[in-house]
This record gives sequence, C-alpha cells and structure tokens, in this order.
Amino acid sequence: MTKYPIGVFISGRGSNLKSIINACSELSFPGKISIIFSDNPDAKGIELAYENNIDAISLDVNDFKDKNDFEEEILKLIEPYNLKLVCLAGYMKILSKRFIDKFPGKIINIHPSLLPKYKGLDTHRRAIENKDSVSGCTVHYVNENLDDGEIVVQKEVKIDSNDTELTLADKVLKEEHLIYPEAIKLLLKK
Repeated sequence: MTKYPIGVFISGRGSNLKSIINACSELSFPGKISIIFSDNPDAKGIELAYENNIDAISLDVNDFKDKNDFEEEILKLIEPYNLKLVCLAGYMKILSKRFIDKFPGKIINIHPSLLPKYKGLDTHRRAIENKDSVSGCTVHYVNENLDDGEIVVQKEVKIDSNDTELTLADKVLKEEHLIYPEAIKLLLKK
C-alpha cells in the first residue's frame, strides 16, 4: 500500500501526534509522518519524533522579524517533504492565508467541540456553563477563519451532570485520538 507523506504541526505534549504515529505504524494505514513541526522548542511532542525516528523541526516565532518571515522559513523547511496532508494537532498558532494557500485543501485541524459551536478556546468550560448535554470533537479543513473550515469528521461525547472541565476534556481527548487517524485515512484514500 502507498504511504503518503504527512506533516504534523504541534505546540505541546503531542497526545494526538502519538495517536497518529500509532495509526501510521499499521500496514493498512495510507499515511506516514515525514516531518513534525513545532513552534515550541520545548514541546514534549518533539521527543516523540526522536523516539520514533521521525524528522522534527522547531522554530520560535520570536527569532524572526515577523510572522511572515517565520512562515516563510517553515515553508522552506517542509517543502522537500512533498506533503500530501498537513495535520494541526494542538498547534496553537493561526496560519496565514498565504500559508494555507500553499496547501489548498490539504491542511486539517482537530478541535475539542462540535463545530460550529465553541470556536476558539475554553470549549469545555463553555459547554458546561451552557448546560449542554453533549460535546465532542471535530476534524475540519483549515481556512483563513478560526475553526471555520469544512467538517471532515465529528464525534459526540455525552456531558454528565457531574462533569467538570477536566473530566469532559479527558472524555473528548479520548475521542480525538480515535477520529483524527480516521479522518486522515479518509482523506488520503480520496
């Protein structure tokens, strides 16, 4: 089976990255992580790259004149990998339209709510405060608007009356780990 090159962008611990690495190790999975990029040199996810013999690049935006120069450098560094898909997995920077246009229809993100509900941050707190009965997670295409692209896959999670932000976050994260590889597989087989 053809294994298409994918890139994963992270900013933190890399728990969704880990689920993608595990999926890529399956023979029937159509993707292979070629590069992991982090905007945080101390991201725990970088260790996962090294442990799994995956190329990793880390750049700090503060080392650049502006966001444009930062993104130009990222593009230059990832270009040789000929990525079929770019997966944002806890990447906490908003990509510019210029960057997104370099990968038309090839950048996806995972978000901890049932979009279009609760774009941005504090999704679990907002769901609990609004007394929602369900929450969940969404894999969506990235466009120039925050958490606004076309939905690829969603998964619902029941909110129990005793749920806190932390318990809800934990339930949602477990589902994220399942649907992100599922979405990647779906898109690479198109």
